[in-house]
Amino acid sequence: MAEKKKSKKYLYFSLAGLLVGIAAMIGFDYMWEATSTNEACMACHVHEKADLAWNQSLHSKNNKSGVPTDCAACHLPPRGTWKHFTAKARMGVKDIYAYMTKDKEKINWEAKSELSHAQKIVYNESCKQCHQNLFPQGVSDDAVKAHLYYEENEEKLGLQCISCHLDAGHYMPNYHHGKVEGTITIKDTTRFASAATLTAFQDFEETVPGTAVRISMKAIPAGTFTIGSPKNEAFRAEDEGPQRKVSLSAFFMAETEITWDQYWGFYNETMSEGRTPPEKIYANNNRPDVDAVSGPTPPFGYPDQGWGMDSRPAITMTHYAAETFCQWLSLKTGKHYRLPTEAEWEYAARGGTETPYFFEGSPKKFSNEGFMRHFFAPDTTNINRYVIYANNSMAKTQEPKRVGANPFGLKNMLGNVMEYCADKYTPDTYNRWEDGVLDPICTEGDEYVVRGGNYTDDASAVRCAARAHTEHVAWLKTDPQQPKSIWWYSDIKGIGFRVVCEVPADIKP
Repeated sequence: MAEKKKSKKYLYFSLAGLLVGIAAMIGFDYMWEATSTNEACMACHVHEKADLAWNQSLHSKNNKSGVPTDCAACHLPPRGTWKHFTAKARMGVKDIYAYMTKDKEKINWEAKSELSHAQKIVYNESCKQCHQNLFPQGVSDDAVKAHLYYEENEEKLGLQCISCHLDAGHYMPNYHHGKVEGTITIKDTTRFASAATLTAFQDFEETVPGTAVRISMKAIPAGTFTIGSPKNEAFRAEDEGPQRKVSLSAFFMAETEITWDQYWGFYNETMSEGRTPPEKIYANNNRPDVDAVSGPTPPFGYPDQGWGMDSRPAITMTHYAAETFCQWLSLKTGKHYRLPTEAEWEYAARGGTETPYFFEGSPKKFSNEGFMRHFFAPDTTNINRYVIYANNSMAKTQEPKRVGANPFGLKNMLGNVMEYCADKYTPDTYNRWEDGVLDPICTEGDEYVVRGGNYTDDASAVRCAARAHTEHVAWLKTDPQQPKSIWWYSDIKGIGFRVVCEVPADIKP
């Protein structure tokens, strides 16, 4: 009898446990679904413009089906997967912590709409769960080519749908996916009749005949300096040495990186898909009529990223395009314009100084790197006056007026955008030079030198001696064209250039 009562007791406990388990599962499922609604998301994500942009997007009711797509459908992996569970748990904890500890007024919402951030919070498998047919009836030929390229390279190159469809989930009025049509309108309608005349080695303003392009040029005197960084410089890389004494002839250098107004002047005069490429024009050392120069094909989307044009630095053009700009400028003005050599660039950036920057301050003091940065913020007072970099750029390029000039009168030599040099890149370039070498240039290597760092870089990467190089294949990763563009990069924003003008033979520096 006692055993029977004991069995019933176990049965009751088991049934009670089962009921509690079922209730818990129902409750958990209800909670799980309830916290996946748009309303639940917006309880923590208090960025009003994001909700408004979603309501105006194709993922709201503004699509052919009329069926809206909710937040979780894009910002979480597909439901029913383990990845969905872990991603939601991880992001939920992170979002609640941010909601409780961060001031929404200090969050850079614009930066969070950039592709570099969107790639971390949008899941490709979720896109494909709804968009299973990439070749629906009525799709354009360009779209077919792009989607074929995507299918062939998704895993190999890590392509994502939002690489081309960034505005699908949130309306972005300044985003344009498609080839730009016609010329680009610039505000200045002035048309110069002639180029600037040089009578002495001094600063001058170049004026490009037939255009509104004007370029402020600074006279950089001849001199000798030490290229590279000493072994004890903080954040020094091996390719910054060994240090060498380098002598340079005098030259002129543009005060700022080439701006959109200047670059569009070149584009409007030369854009074509059928003119003779520059390398063929110059094959026999000919000096052709300027009208023969082939300029960029239309960019795919607005390359300014919607940040604004005018005096901001022109970006995303290839090294080839930058060199072609110099050829065009030379033909238009009768002077010899080109890209600076790496030695000229560092000499000009230093402006006669020998410290990590041309202004006071140490890299460790300015940098976000290091254990102590978890407890103490970097001192940005001095560097903010001269450099557009990760801590003050708001995740985009800025106008030159935001910063002060270096001792040679040049702006944005450090930060804002990386700048092309004429040299090919090798990690041991300085090892190949003797002390006292005059006007050196490296012509070996597969990539080109870029200098100065850009708006996304830490202070450690915008030192005068810091070196970097192009990544041609990676910077064209999402370009679906075959052959790929020789004029525009699809996967790098912080790249631009400034020009150098050689001193005419009849001018004494």
